[in-house]
Amino acid sequence: MSSRTRARGVKSAAGVHTIRVPRQRGRRAEPFVVVIPERPTLTREAVGFVGRMLWRFRGALAPTFLALLAWPLAAILHALAWWSALALAPVAVAPVLWFGFVQLRRPARTAAVVWRAGLGLLATAAGAWLAFAAGFGPLAGPLPLLWLLAWSIAQTVWLIVRRAH
Repeated sequence: MSSRTRARGVKSAAGVHTIRVPRQRGRRAEPFVVVIPERPTLTREAVGFVGRMLWRFRGALAPTFLALLAWPLAAILHALAWWSALALAPVAVAPVLWFGFVQLRRPARTAAVVWRAGLGLLATAAGAWLAFAAGFGPLAGPLPLLWLLAWSIAQTVWLIVRRAH
């Protein structure tokens, strides 16, 4: 190792390489030390692996991310403003109105109507869950079970639709 990059008089932990970058000529700034760990811990490797997998499949896991975001949002709304459930109640009705409007404007048969109705029903269930969870809390009564059911259906349908296209 060159004498310019070897640290002199600097103590470091075992298994850590330190590289001292020498001061540039004409500058009065202090030199800085770069510390590079030799091996990451097993926990760091596991967290990195999980993070890379979540990032890689982020498109396929979109309903899961939305469902996990809805839970703390409902808890915060319940804690800060329980009356927000009254404002969210019309949001639960919007998908039904959308289904009726689309069916009147562009009538469809069989498969398209089933997909539209299913999407409207799932969105209505999600909106109703959010309204009820904001009003009564996300852990009240059957709300956790409804959340789990809506999440699993949405994730399954999402994966089927993504594979078909």
